[in-house]
Amino acid sequence: MSHPGIKELQFIINAKAGVVTGLLQKPENSKALLVLAHGAGAGMWHKFMNDSAAGLAVLGVATFRYNFPYMEKRIKRPDSEAALLETVRAAVATAQKLSDGLPLFAGGKSMGGRMTSLAAAHEPLAAVCGLVYFGFPLHAIGKPGAERGAHLANIDIPMLFLQGSRDGLADLKMLKPLCKQLGKQAELHVVQGGDHSFHMLKSARKTDEQALRDVVEKAAKWILRNA
Repeated sequence: MSHPGIKELQFIINAKAGVVTGLLQKPENSKALLVLAHGAGAGMWHKFMNDSAAGLAVLGVATFRYNFPYMEKRIKRPDSEAALLETVRAAVATAQKLSDGLPLFAGGKSMGGRMTSLAAAHEPLAAVCGLVYFGFPLHAIGKPGAERGAHLANIDIPMLFLQGSRDGLADLKMLKPLCKQLGKQAELHVVQGGDHSFHMLKSARKTDEQALRDVVEKAAKWILRNA
């Protein structure tokens, strides 16, 4: 699949995991580059990924999206955590080579953001200035807890959490104290009425498109401020 203004390329993770596809969207006015990982159930061409990358491009933030191996092979079950983390590192290394010196950021939607955070907690991601989480999955649905966020304390670069107030995977009663514990390093931006993917209730004053625009604008401002 191709799209005007988007460069499709392949990069190798390692001998075992093989090769995956990435999408570089880098307008001429780019001031930073965000390495953007997809969520568990949809790949890099998902509407959320497309719309987020397009919105960021308008605001001066280039993106490098990529598939995890299981998505590349069209397998429903995600790869092992080790393989996912290796993919994050390979994607960041590839993006750095393509960045032309732009400040580098990393993150992703749901699982993609969490895997990026785990990779950064295990070992700093080279040249990455900050992490952006579009719906951080703090716990399973109906099982509030903060254990999945314990590793965030090991990250020493700024982090932005973009969360819907109705997010079933991140109870704000759990997420707010966690962000407070992380101190100035973490910023939490809540979309009132939004769910895990920032979908709004029909009764809300804001549409899904407006909610996503709000999220993208916040992400871009934060990235450019920390670049």
